[in-house]
Formats: sequence, C-alpha cells, structure tokens
Amino acid sequence: MFVDRAKIIVKAGNGGNGAVSFHREKFVAAGGPDGGNGGRGGDVVLVGDDNTSTLIDFSYHKKFCAGNGGNGGDCKKTGKSGANCEIRVPFGTVAFDMATGRLMADITRDNPRVVLAKGGKGGAGNMNYATATRQIPNFAKAGVAGESFEVSLELKLIADVGLIGFPNVGKSSVLCRVSNARPEVADYHFTTLRPSLGVVRLGDDASFVMADIPGLIKGAAEGAGLGHQFLRHIERTGMLVHVVDVSGREGRDPLEDFETINSELINYSEELSRRPQIVAANKMDLPSWQENYPAFKENLEARGYHVIPISAATGEGLEELKRQVYKMLGTLSKEETEHVYRGVIKVDPNAPSEHFAIQVVDGVYVVTGKDMARLVNSTNFAEYEQLQYFQRTLEKNGVVAQLEAMGISEGDTVNIEGIEFDYKR
Repeated sequence: MFVDRAKIIVKAGNGGNGAVSFHREKFVAAGGPDGGNGGRGGDVVLVGDDNTSTLIDFSYHKKFCAGNGGNGGDCKKTGKSGANCEIRVPFGTVAFDMATGRLMADITRDNPRVVLAKGGKGGAGNMNYATATRQIPNFAKAGVAGESFEVSLELKLIADVGLIGFPNVGKSSVLCRVSNARPEVADYHFTTLRPSLGVVRLGDDASFVMADIPGLIKGAAEGAGLGHQFLRHIERTGMLVHVVDVSGREGRDPLEDFETINSELINYSEELSRRPQIVAANKMDLPSWQENYPAFKENLEARGYHVIPISAATGEGLEELKRQVYKMLGTLSKEETEHVYRGVIKVDPNAPSEHFAIQVVDGVYVVTGKDMARLVNSTNFAEYEQLQYFQRTLEKNGVVAQLEAMGISEGDTVNIEGIEFDYKR
C-alpha cells in the first residue's frame, strides 16, 4: 500500500522552571540567591530518510512529543535539556500547519532537517534577579511551553523524469526495462496505485532518476479517480516522458489520449503543462502501430514535440529514449529544474502573525498568539515584580496601544490566553 498523505500532532518539550534557592553553608550567615535556570525543552524535528518511502507509519503513530526540560536546582544548577524528537520521513515530504495552511517544512536533499516545533525556553532562576537594591529575590520564572501543532504531511516523489500517460499504456514496463525498478506489471485497465522510482544508467558516470507516475484519467485535475494524488508527484519532476499506446487497441485514438492527458496537466497547473516533454510512441511490436504511427508522429512533430518509437515489450527503441532524455535533461536551466530539489510550494506571505491578535467577544477583549502564550506561561502573577514585567512587556509589544486603538475603556475585561484582567489606564 502506498500512502502519501497523513495527519499528525507534534508537541515540543516545555522549558523547565527556574529555581528559588539561597546559598546555605556552615559559617555563612546569609548566602545570596543561587537558584539555577530551567533546562530547554526538546524540539520536534522532521528528518529526511532514504530508508522510508511512504507515510504509512503515520497511520498508526500520530502523536510525537519531545522531552521537557528539567527544573533548575540549588547551587546555580541548570536543569537538563529535554530530548529532541526526530520524525523520519521520505525525501519529498512537505508539512503544513493545519490551522493556518502555512508551509512548515519541505524535506529535500538540500534541506534534510527542519524543526517543526521549538522547545520552550527554560525559566530563569532567582540568581538572575539579584541587584544592589534587591538582594534576596524570592521568585523565579516558569519555563515556557513548547510549541504544539496539528500537521498535515504530503509526499511528493522527487525525480528527474516523470512517466505520464493513461493506464495500461506501458509506463511500468518502460521503467522496468530501463532501470533497476521492479514495479508490478500486468495487462489491466485499473491504474497502478503505487508510484515507483528507478535509476536509469547510461554508463559509469551518467544516470538519472525516473518515476512511473500512476496512470491519469480524464477529470484527474478535478480529483477524478486519484488524480490530485498523482498530479502532486509530477510537480517534483524536471521533465516528462509521455507514453502513448499508438497501436490504438480497443478503438482508442492515440492523438485523443495525448490531448486528454495534456489537458489535465493544464487544468491542474499552467506551470506543470509547460514542463519539457518527450513522447514515447509505444507498442511498435503490434501490427496496428504501423498504421497509426506516421500520422501521429507528423502531427506532434509539427507542434514541436520529439517523438520516439519504442516497444516496452521487446525493448526496441528504449536505448534511444534513454539517450534523448539524458540529452534534454542536460539542456534544462537551473531555474527549470530548481523545483525538483527545493519544492514548488512557497510560504504564504499572508499567513497570520504569530505575535498577537485581538478580537472582541461578548464585550471581552480576547488577546491570543504564541508570544502571549509564552508571556503568560512564564509569569508568576503572585509576585508584584513579575506583574510589573508583564505590564511592561504588553506595552513594549504594542498590545496596550492596540487595545486603546480599538476603544477599550477603564474597567473593561481583557482575556489574555485564558487569564482575565480589568483594564486600568
């Protein structure tokens, strides 16, 4: 079974709490503060791995948590950092924040490790708050909570060349003949469900990666069959080899089949439809192929396509196909092949801000955001000095100015990440 989509939950470790402690030693009447800092929480990291080829493991294991940081100790001891959690995925995997749609990671060989969720910072111990006027600080900061997300994973195969065409035209047979791949091959009308990769070698120093993209059908761009799942894989190929059954078996029209597949590419993505394309006119071992091929070749070559006659069954023409594909790959510019290795998905510039957001709900000013969550989680509201720090941070981050711009009045209620306050000017 090939699985190329999954949903998981990731939770980074919380930072450890800072300690409140004072030095105690024989003959030392009043030692100073020596509470240590909390340890940092572990990160959740997405890691590319050649030993995995699907996302099937995430059908059973859906929650991934990193370790929490240890609390600070006396004698200025810093808490132990939490262990990172590494999630191994195939190269070509992209990750999205399901809440915002923001691209979080695109795992390629140029970018094999990406932190999905950052561990929380450890809280400061009371040794950090001693001053000339405050010599016995009786407070410390709590650790910051680690980030947490619900994440959508999608796998897009990374290959130099993608084999496209209708089901049962011979794509799997072509890949099997020219590479080390061993896809399931049979004479049936239902499309293969598992894309396959193979390395095609032309010599000791010449090779490229070819992907057999499962057969597309009419309406694939609108999601017919498994269209969207298969079209995603084509996005990660540098060029296309369009395999067409020119024998016209069962009354099929080779030109009509060719136009249908290209129409699906256009409907799915204009950029994808402009991908360089070589046409492999397959099944030249059948008598009916000889009748259809001249007109087929003339039509496509007049439109600028390079047509190569082949037989996946006998192997005839496949060496020429390999040479022409390798030659065309060498002519592609860096810009044309960049999407293969770095991904075609861009970060959304309109993604919501992570700092803070304010909305009025039933007369209450509700302030949310990652920065606000960190501030609330790291503040001990029982300590007057920390309340002062909390107020200064809200002013510094622009929260107070935004509240006043929204028309807040004296005595109105402000809810900051679940904690309510009465607003005072």
